[in-house]
Amino acid sequence: MSAASIRRLAAGAAVIAAASGGAVYLAPSVASSDRGGGPILDSLRRRIGDPSASVPSRSAQESVLIGASSSNPLDVLVIGGGATGSGVALDAATRGLRVGLVEREDFSSGTSSRSTKLIHGGVRYLEKAVFNLDYGQLKLVFHALEERKQLIENAPHLCHALPCMTPCFDWFEVVYFWMGLKMYDLVAGPRLLHLSRYYSAKESAELFPTLAMKGKEKNLRGTVVYYDGQMNDSRVNVGLACTAALAGAAVLNHAEVVSLITDDATKRIVGARVRNTLTGKEFDSYAKVVVNAAGPFCDSIRKMVDEDTKPMICPSSGVHIVLPDYYSPEGMGLIVPKTKDGRVVFMLPWLGRTVAGTTDSNTSITALPEPHEDEIQFILDAISDYLNIKVRRTDVLSAWSGIRPLAMDPTAKSTESISRDHVVIEECPGLVTITGGKWTTYRSMAEDAVDAAIKSGKLTPTNECVTQKLQLLGSYGWEPSSFTVLAQQYVRMKKTYGGKVVPGAMDTAAAKHLSHAYGSMANRVATIAQEEGLGKRLAHGHPFLEAEVAYCARHEYCESAVDFIARRCRIAFLDTDAAARALQRVVEILASEHKWDKSREKQELQKGKEFLQTFKSSKNAQFHDGKHK
Repeated sequence: MSAASIRRLAAGAAVIAAASGGAVYLAPSVASSDRGGGPILDSLRRRIGDPSASVPSRSAQESVLIGASSSNPLDVLVIGGGATGSGVALDAATRGLRVGLVEREDFSSGTSSRSTKLIHGGVRYLEKAVFNLDYGQLKLVFHALEERKQLIENAPHLCHALPCMTPCFDWFEVVYFWMGLKMYDLVAGPRLLHLSRYYSAKESAELFPTLAMKGKEKNLRGTVVYYDGQMNDSRVNVGLACTAALAGAAVLNHAEVVSLITDDATKRIVGARVRNTLTGKEFDSYAKVVVNAAGPFCDSIRKMVDEDTKPMICPSSGVHIVLPDYYSPEGMGLIVPKTKDGRVVFMLPWLGRTVAGTTDSNTSITALPEPHEDEIQFILDAISDYLNIKVRRTDVLSAWSGIRPLAMDPTAKSTESISRDHVVIEECPGLVTITGGKWTTYRSMAEDAVDAAIKSGKLTPTNECVTQKLQLLGSYGWEPSSFTVLAQQYVRMKKTYGGKVVPGAMDTAAAKHLSHAYGSMANRVATIAQEEGLGKRLAHGHPFLEAEVAYCARHEYCESAVDFIARRCRIAFLDTDAAARALQRVVEILASEHKWDKSREKQELQKGKEFLQTFKSSKNAQFHDGKHK
């Protein structure tokens, strides 16, 4: 870090102060009742916020899609149930359009469940904006900050602010990061989560006990802490899909598009041939516009129209590992600003464990990407330089890989167009493709895609986009203290091995977990635990209850064991061995809910084991925190 860098930072501060109006505004938190909107928003909020709200059945959703004929088509058919696809379905449905969504696997089964779990406010764009004096990059910061704020407000039970600490081993670094993050506070204005600040080395050690006090021949000079957002990514995604269903969209997971339907006369895409992968049944579903939101797989949909089409996706692999909670304190993350090859590595508390990552390397596109051992070791090496404890491979409880769909505009002339921003394009009439981008901006990406679909199909929505002020299922009436009601009013009725049902306390850990995972719907899960004898924990050392399996099967389109262990609860991501121990019981409960035969149960067990094989935990990893007995 040089004095010239700091001078450049100071010069950039003047430009940014002018661009942002030169003032910091600290916004009060916004209550859901104060969020504005007209009668359409009020009606949607009543429907989604109804405590007895229930999504339509899977068979009812499939019937709507089958009923979308050439003479009575949907307005929009979305391919892909990740964050973007589910966001498109919600946006279009809340504009009064007839919407269908099909997803080959499960909502969030791809990239959307394999993120760093951060809701980024664009702090790295700010660095580029300053050093390149680039107003375009600055606009990206404003956009990311606004979308981060909206996401946290729209799903408060699943998203929260998280302080992130950057260690500084040299006074230049202290000044550089402090100035940069103060500039970030300035730019954030009313979108600020909390003010950044400097902590001395002693204060830092108290806040982050495992932080190393010595770097490579240098002592820690202090740390600079700023705030970003954190989320439970797949549960936000499932919440998006279920909220879209309540808003009127026909959403169907485990439904694969096998081909697109083209109008012979106009050569326009007018629908898709869909296979229900659970039954093998195929049907045609017609729509005025098809939106391709298949993430890393969007090129395979585009090739259904033109086998020789130029690829849009430049896939990149991002690997994360999960470690025991003692690696990081409960309320503080750590950022390694520059590793040996220039990457940024995060180490963050998440759902009672520590998640660390990520890598960024070229990869091939596959349905179940696996982390390479050298990528796992790279992350362990990167964090070990900043910690005062021994970092061991045997501590890795789970490791996974996700494919980032870095987008390349197929009409661009050079590969320099590869971007982490999103691309919306209509190469063939009736097929709008959206890809790229990131979790934080899923909502505005969806808005752009729906705008393009409306233009393409000359659709007539009843209103403008309202998703900016629309909370997701489970958010209405939820408060951070809601878990206390669960703890006080419910018991966990547990079946013993002898068949007896005995009461157990709805302890704080279980109540907090249910409240944060299901929001205002948590009381329905607690009722199942109490009244149906499903109050037992699925695995020792984790707060997940048997009742959640039944609830998710009934109300969240959970159709397989992997749907539950990976996306409805996060046990596969948190502790692979614990997930393997819970698998048998998960299958038993799902079999009871979905009336499976013994053959299907056996198949689900096998698929669950194969899925967990792609999560490279250490076979010796064992960790019990003593909180979840």
